[in-house]
Amino acid sequence: MQQHSAIQLFEGLQIRVIWDDEQEKYFFSIVDVIKVLTDTPNAHNYWKVLKHRLKKEGNESVTNCNQLKMPSADGKQYLTDVADTEQLLRLIQSVPSKKAEPFKLWLAEVGRQRIDQLQDPELSIQQAVADYRRLGYSDNWINQRVKSIEARKELTDEWKRGGVKEGKEFALLTDIITQAWSGKTTREYKRFKGLKKESLRDNMTNLELALNTLAEVATTEFAKQNNPQGLTANKQVARQGGNAARVARENIEQGLGRSIISPQRASDYIRPIENGETQVLPSDEPDKDE
Repeated sequence: MQQHSAIQLFEGLQIRVIWDDEQEKYFFSIVDVIKVLTDTPNAHNYWKVLKHRLKKEGNESVTNCNQLKMPSADGKQYLTDVADTEQLLRLIQSVPSKKAEPFKLWLAEVGRQRIDQLQDPELSIQQAVADYRRLGYSDNWINQRVKSIEARKELTDEWKRGGVKEGKEFALLTDIITQAWSGKTTREYKRFKGLKKESLRDNMTNLELALNTLAEVATTEFAKQNNPQGLTANKQVARQGGNAARVARENIEQGLGRSIISPQRASDYIRPIENGETQVLPSDEPDKDE
């Protein structure tokens, strides 16, 4: 099941969402929705009480919700109660709020945007740019990240053409490329930056991101030229592409007199959002009495 996490904004407040490719639907964090509808300072407790009441009333269509891992305020991922659009519309009926009707319109707009993005991939890139800018990344970094997304898509398309399977085989080839140019496996790289579930690419500096993109672009070009078929042949090409970026890295480091591989993460260098403070995601760490 391929899932994509994102942040959507309703009246300037963050709502965590996940798009599920297999089911072709969005799942929304229920506590985030309750927070924006009620302005309560304790959305977790509000949902806990409401869920108990709805269960007693036999409203299983709402209370039988899924749980998916979502990022929390402490940077960790916790299992979070989520609801799809249909469940949310039922849930809204049980939450007294003047924002109910505007929120329903917002839900419809989010769904429409996703359909448009599936039909026109460029719109997905535009949405990514807007999301990164909201999070406080610089325009220079965002430009690098967009290039890396495009490069990654072209590489994975080439892997598919070469008979490589999505999932574990994609991850294995990515690990080979990363280790070849950076000297670290993806896991080691994340540990070096103090990351856990967070995206490594979203926490790379401009220079790290540029070299990672170079490694994947080089791998793509070598694959087009050599037409490797199967995992074993693509492993060799992945090393070749990663090594090309390693040579570039070593040349730059020789001139700089320092390592490019940085322990910095995004929180160390992103700038504040211009129209106010960066909003903090709620914590999904389970309450002690649950």
